[in-house]
Amino acid sequence: MSASEHRPPLPPFTHDAATLKVRLAEDGWNSRDPARVALAYTADSRWRNRAEFVTGREAIAGLLTRKWVRELDYRLIKELWAFGGNRIAVRFACEWHDDAGNWFRSYGNENREFDQHGLMALRHASINDLPISERERKFHWPLGRRPDDHPGLSELGL
Repeated sequence: MSASEHRPPLPPFTHDAATLKVRLAEDGWNSRDPARVALAYTADSRWRNRAEFVTGREAIAGLLTRKWVRELDYRLIKELWAFGGNRIAVRFACEWHDDAGNWFRSYGNENREFDQHGLMALRHASINDLPISERERKFHWPLGRRPDDHPGLSELGL
């Protein structure tokens, strides 16, 4: 296994390691680079994302490509909810708009299971979309990584 197949921090997770793992995942997703994001998952990772079930990095990259074609100006915040051993539970919210300019805030929860190399082997996500007005948006940083001084979900009251 190559060094690129290791994704520290590795399980079993401490609070600090789980918090870092969540932030690194958020950073990856905010890159909106499907190939980069897919590398954080095992080659045979299984996902449930809304009503879509996919297996493997290629399918994950395909799902993310379709997602970010639809979800424009996508910005995401993830927050650690719980952890134990090789599992992490996350709550998240993202803001995006469609090609007609309609804004949404998508709320969700993820249950994640990692292999011994720190790659995610299972991801179960439940997500709900809330239409919002542009003035209701709370995520205003430039596209890309959320700045360290930008409030998280709890600080934003989400």
